[in-house]
Amino acid sequence: MLDEDCLIVFMGGRINRVGLESLDLPIERYSSDSSIDVLPDEIFMKIYSFLYEGDLLTCSAVSRRFYRLSNDLNLWKILYQGVFEYRIPLYHPEPRKFEFREIGRWRDVVNPWKESFRQLRQGVHVRLGFAHIYEGHSGRNILHFKNLSDAIEHCEQLPSEVEKLIFLHEGMYTSTQLVVDTPLQIIGAGSSRNFQDSIIVDSNSGTTITFVEGSEYAYLGFCTVRYIEPPLDPMRVGNTQHLCSALVVNAFASPLIEHCSFSSTCSGGATVCVKHEGANPYIRNCSICGSDNVGIYITDNATGTYEDCEIARNTLAGVWVKNKANPYFRRCHIHDGRDVGVFTFEYGMGYFEKCDIHSNRISGIEVKNQANPTVVRCDIHHGQTGGIYIHEKGRGQFIENRIFSNQFAGIWITSQSDPTVRKNEIFSGQQGGVYVFGEGRGLIEQNNIYQNNLAGIQIRTGSDPIVRLNKIHSGYHGGIYVHEKGRGLIEENEVYGNALAGIWVTTGSCPILRKNRIHSGKQVGVYFYDNGHGLLEENDIFNHLYSGVQIRTGSNPKITRNKIWGGQNGGVLVYNCGKGVLEDNEIFDNAMAGVWIKTESNPVLRRNKIYDGRDGGICIFNKGRGLLEDNEIYRNAQAGVLISTDSNPILRRNRIYKGRAAGIEITNGATATLEGNHLFQNEFGGLCLASDVRPIMRDNLIYDNHNAVDRTIAKGYCLFKISSCTSFPMHDFYRCISCNTTDRNAICVNCIKSCHKGHNVEFVRHDRFFCDCGAGSLDRQCTLQSETRDNDTVYDSATPTESETT
Repeated sequence: MLDEDCLIVFMGGRINRVGLESLDLPIERYSSDSSIDVLPDEIFMKIYSFLYEGDLLTCSAVSRRFYRLSNDLNLWKILYQGVFEYRIPLYHPEPRKFEFREIGRWRDVVNPWKESFRQLRQGVHVRLGFAHIYEGHSGRNILHFKNLSDAIEHCEQLPSEVEKLIFLHEGMYTSTQLVVDTPLQIIGAGSSRNFQDSIIVDSNSGTTITFVEGSEYAYLGFCTVRYIEPPLDPMRVGNTQHLCSALVVNAFASPLIEHCSFSSTCSGGATVCVKHEGANPYIRNCSICGSDNVGIYITDNATGTYEDCEIARNTLAGVWVKNKANPYFRRCHIHDGRDVGVFTFEYGMGYFEKCDIHSNRISGIEVKNQANPTVVRCDIHHGQTGGIYIHEKGRGQFIENRIFSNQFAGIWITSQSDPTVRKNEIFSGQQGGVYVFGEGRGLIEQNNIYQNNLAGIQIRTGSDPIVRLNKIHSGYHGGIYVHEKGRGLIEENEVYGNALAGIWVTTGSCPILRKNRIHSGKQVGVYFYDNGHGLLEENDIFNHLYSGVQIRTGSNPKITRNKIWGGQNGGVLVYNCGKGVLEDNEIFDNAMAGVWIKTESNPVLRRNKIYDGRDGGICIFNKGRGLLEDNEIYRNAQAGVLISTDSNPILRRNRIYKGRAAGIEITNGATATLEGNHLFQNEFGGLCLASDVRPIMRDNLIYDNHNAVDRTIAKGYCLFKISSCTSFPMHDFYRCISCNTTDRNAICVNCIKSCHKGHNVEFVRHDRFFCDCGAGSLDRQCTLQSETRDNDTVYDSATPTESETT
C-alpha cells in the first residue's frame, strides 16, 4: 500500500522524505547536470513502463524532467487499468462517493489516472487468480485477498480513521451470509462496459448481504447480489420455507447502494428488505428484476431513498410499503410485474416522484388499510387492471401524475377510502377515468380527465367524494355518472365534449352539482332518470345536441339559479313521470322549447326566466302536469306556454309577454288552471283556446296584445301571411269538400271566402293551424297570397329527442 504520509527518496547519498501532497508540484530543489540527462525520453519511457506506482513517485522527485516523464498519462493509465481494470478513471474524493469521469471532466488535475490511483490507494482487492499483480513487488504496496470474507475481516480490524474499501473484481463469490456492521465500502471492479453483471455475490443458505447498526457510512456498488433458494429435500420430514433475501437493511443502518443488480428465487419474502426504525438506505441506479417474490419490501418505520432504480418482472409486487414505513422513491421504473407495481398497506406511507409505473398485471399502485402515500409527477399506465386502486380506508395524495391507457379505471376509490387526487392527467382509459364506489370519498380536484372509454368520473353505492375544478371532456361515454345512491359535491368543473350525457344522475343518487360549466356535449347536459335526485345549482349548461337538462322516471331534483341555453333540442325536458323543482333559472336561446313537460310528468317551475327561445317558452304535452308559478316568459318565437294532448297544469302569477305568437295556447283536449297571470304584448293574442277547451280561470290580466290573427282576418288576408310554415295561429279553420282536401288540410276563413267561394266547405274547428291554401299545398292557387311560400318543413314545437340510458 502506498505510504500516505511520506515517500523516501534517495538523492545524492541522502535520504529525503517527500510528502505525497507535494508530488504533483514542480520540484525546484532537485536538479542534475549528469550526462544521463542527454538520454532521449524514449529510453526513460521504456524503463518507466516496467516500474510500479511507488517507483514512479520516487522518480518524479528527482528532477523536472523525471517529474514530467513519470507523470505521463499513458504510463499511469496502464498501471491503473492493471490494478483496477476500469476503462475510465474513478473519481473518489470522499467516502461513499464514486463517479466515473472522462479525462476531460477532471478539473485542475493534470493526470486523472494518477489522481484516481491516489484517491483509491487504500483499497484492498479481491480478484480470483490475479494475486501476482498485487503481491511481491517492491514498488507496489496493495493488499489482495482470495475471497470476500477475508477482505471484510481485514477491513474490520483497521483503525476507524482508515478508509475501509474493498475492490471486488469480476467473478462469482459464494457468500455465507455477509453481515456488515462497519462503514465498509465494497465496489465492483472490471473492464467490460457492464462489468457489474460479471461480479456476482450469491448465497443459498441465508440472506446474502445484511447491513445492520454500525454501517451508517457503508457502501455497496457495481455488483450483482443474488439469493438462490435451495431445492427442498422431498425425503426430509417437516420441510419449512425460510424467507431469505438478497439484501437486508436493518435498524439504524444507512448504507449507500448504487449500480447493483438484486434477484432472488425465494418464493416468499422479498429480494430487498428494509425494516425497522432507523433503517435508511440510499439505493440508486439499481436493478431488482426477475425475482420470484416482492422486489423491495419496506416495513416497520423504515425509510430510505430509492432513485433511478428498475424494478421489473417480479412475481409479487414491485414495491411493498407497510407499517408506517416512509420511503422516498424518485425516477424509478417499475414495470411488467406479475402483481401490483407499488403496494402500500397497513399504515404504509412513502413519497413517489417522477416514477414510470406500467404494464403490471394488477394495478400500478394499490393503497389499502389506512396507507397514506404521496405520488407526484409519476406516469402510471398500461396497467392490466387499473392505474391506482385505493380501498379499505386507504388515503394518499396523488398530484400532477399522468394516468393513462389502463385496462380498467385510471383510479379506483372504494370501501371508505379518502384520497386527495389533484392536478393529474387521466386519459385514454379502456374503461373510466375515476371510479368511486362502496362508500368511497376523496377530494378530486383540478384534474384533466379525457378520452376515456367509459365515464370520466363514476360515483356509486353510497360514495360521497368532492369533485371540483376538474376538466372532464372528450370522453367516449358520459362525463360524470352518479348512480346506485351515489352522492358527492360536484362543483366548479368544466364538463364538455362527451359522447353521452355530461352528467348522469340515477337510481336513488343525490349529488350536489354547483357552479359547473357543462357544455358542448353530443347528447344531453345533465340527465336525471330512474329516481335520480340532487341539487343542480348555479351551473352554466349550454350548447348540447340534446336538451340542456332531462328529468324522467320518478326523478325529482332541485334545479335552481342555473343558466340553460343553446340546446339544440330544448332547454329542460321533463318526461315519463319526471318531477323536479326548477327555481330562479335562466332558460334562453334554445332551438326548441325552453321547457318540455310531457307523459304524466309533474314538475314545479317557480321564478324562472324563460326567454329568447327559437320555439315556445314552455310546452306541456301528453298528460303533462306541473305547477308554473311566478315565472317570466318572454320574447319566444312560438307560444309562451303551449298546453296540449290531455295535459292539465296549474299556472299561477306568471308574466307572459312579448312573444312572437300567443301568450298561452290550450288545445287537443287539454285544460289548465290559470290564476293571476299577466298576458300582454304577445303578437297573436294573450290567451288562445281551441274548440271545447274550458280552463279554470281566476284573476288573470290579459291586455295590450297585438292580436295579429284577428287583424289579419279583418283585413282579408290569408293567415299564412303572418305564420308561414313556422307558426300556428289559432282561429277558425275549414276543409273544402269540393277541392277534395283531407282532414290533414286546413284552410283559413278568408281563403274559404275568396279562393273557395261557392265551394262545398266544412268547418273543422277553432285551433292551431297554418293555412294550406296560402302555403301552396293545394291544387288551387291561393288568390290572397302574392308569392308562393316554402312548405317543405312544418315546425310545430317538434318533439324533443330523449336520451338513451345505456
